[in-house]
Amino acid sequence: MFSGLYTAIITPFSNGRLDEEAFANLIEEQVASGVDGIVPAGTTGESPTITNEEHIDIIAKAVKYAAGRIKVIAGSGANSTAEAIYLTQESEKVGADASMQVTPYYNKPSQKGLYLHYAAIAQATRLPIMLYSVPGRSVIEIEVETAVRLAQDIPNIVSIKEAGGRTSRVIELRAALGKDFSILCGDDPLTLPFIAAGADGLVSVSANLIPKQMAEMVAACKSGNLSQAQEAFYKILPLMSSLMNLSVNPLPIKEACAMAGKCTNEFRLPLTNLSAKESESLKSLLTEHSII
Repeated sequence: MFSGLYTAIITPFSNGRLDEEAFANLIEEQVASGVDGIVPAGTTGESPTITNEEHIDIIAKAVKYAAGRIKVIAGSGANSTAEAIYLTQESEKVGADASMQVTPYYNKPSQKGLYLHYAAIAQATRLPIMLYSVPGRSVIEIEVETAVRLAQDIPNIVSIKEAGGRTSRVIELRAALGKDFSILCGDDPLTLPFIAAGADGLVSVSANLIPKQMAEMVAACKSGNLSQAQEAFYKILPLMSSLMNLSVNPLPIKEACAMAGKCTNEFRLPLTNLSAKESESLKSLLTEHSII
C-alpha cells in the first residue's frame, strides 16, 4: 500500500539531454529529506516531450540513484494501451517498484475502454499499479464504479492518484474502495482536506523544491493532530498554490528549482519559460520564503 509523500520528480535538461548530475542530486535530496518515493517521467517530468528510449532511461536512472532507499513509481502511462504496456514492462525490467498509469488523454475512451485499458496493462506486468485520474488534463475521469471494478478484478491495481480537485470524490472513493486500497492526493494545496477525507498521502510537485517541508507537512496531516496539521499546511500553502497555479505545471516548479540552483530552466517545446512578470512574481515568493 502506498502511503506518505511521493515526489513527481522533474526531468532536468542540459543542452537538450537529461542532466544526469542534476537528476542524481535531486533524488539524493529527496532521500535525505524523508520522502517515501519518487515518480519519474510523469507530467511533471515532461513525459509528453520525451522519446520512449529517454522515458525508460530516465526511469532506469531514477532506480539507480534511489538505490533502494525510496520507492520508484514509474510514470509509464500513455493514451495508447500498447505503448503503456511497453513502457510498463520496460520499467519493470529496469527495476521500478510500481507503475503510475495516467488516464488516457485526448482520445476520450468510455468507462468500458478505461477498464479494458487498465486491465490489459496490469495483466501484462507484476508491478503494483497506481491509477491516475486527472480530468483537467485528460478531460475524462475514472468513475468510482470503474475504480471499484478494477480493484476487485485485478489484484495488482492497488492505488489511485486523485487529481480531480474535489474532496467529495475522495470520500466517495474511500467509502467504495475500503481501507486497504491506497488513495493519494494529486494536488498539493488540497493535501489537508484530502487526507482528512481519507487519502493516504500525496504525490507532490512542490516537494521538488521543498522536500523536507512537504514531508513534515504530510506527516502532520496524517498524525491525527488537527492543530499540528493546520499549522504545517497553512505555513506553506501560499508557496504550494503558486507552484501549482502560477502557470501550467511543470513550468513554475522547474523555474523555481532553477532559481534555487538545483537545475537549469530548460524546457522542450511546446513548453516555454515563464513570462518576465510570472518569473518576477515567483522570485519574490521564493525570496519571501527564504529559498533564494
